[in-house]
Amino acid sequence: MDEIITMEDMAAIYEVLDELGIDREFINVELGKEDPGSWAKADGGMMKREVVEITLPLTTPLAHWLPTLKAGLQELLSGEGS
Repeated sequence: MDEIITMEDMAAIYEVLDELGIDREFINVELGKEDPGSWAKADGGMMKREVVEITLPLTTPLAHWLPTLKAGLQELLSGEGS
């Protein structure tokens, strides 16, 4: 498996973000993949605003992980997630 995200990976992530109405400017996607994959609110560093950081999984096929990401983002942004 590739350890670095691809343009196809980003297109799939953008599709989920667009479905949820999340502005792409408020996300950071790590270039490297790491199991089990994650999403969390973060301070955004130099951007000085809260963002959602996403790390894609290394060994789980992205197509299988996207529904988990979508549900997690919905929970996170509704205030129920941390």
